[in-house]
Amino acid sequence: MRVFFGSILLVLVVYAAGFLLFLARLPSAPAAPHADGIVALTGGDARLDTAVALLEKGAAKRLLISGVDLDTEKDTLGRMSNGGPRFACCADLGYAAEDTRGNAEEAAEWAREHGFKSLIVVTARYHMPRALQEFSHAMPRASLIAYPVETGSVDVAGWWRHKDTAILLQREYMKYLASLVAHSLNRAA
Repeated sequence: MRVFFGSILLVLVVYAAGFLLFLARLPSAPAAPHADGIVALTGGDARLDTAVALLEKGAAKRLLISGVDLDTEKDTLGRMSNGGPRFACCADLGYAAEDTRGNAEEAAEWAREHGFKSLIVVTARYHMPRALQEFSHAMPRASLIAYPVETGSVDVAGWWRHKDTAILLQREYMKYLASLVAHSLNRAA
């Protein structure tokens, strides 16, 4: 019985340490990124606004907004995000992705079509580790630049003070671990 409880305690300690390391290693946005393309994962206005602003500033040649709802049109997204002339000419909408793995597959196909070797990936800060894991698997030779955005409802720095944030971050950490294990098993097979 002692071994059983000791094993459970060990698993909990390793999980907690891994979770804290996950939080500590969440990336910050680089000052002036530059790449061939930008990929924005849908899921919040901050992501779209940030990606469009990067495109308009010339951080990349083209923008892919991945995981767009089938009923959404480019003009609508352009108006929502203050898209200018670069948005009009150089933004593409991806409708196929339904999850992060789908975003990565959609982006990989888009990057191949355009001959892009480097991408700026725009998503929520807490979502970035899993997004980069999926993108690295889908595009192992691509250079990926994380450009995380903060979402107003998620206080990563004070996560323990907000039950909803703590649950969200725990869920994201578990999804990250599942992605890591799945890709490790794929490589081993």
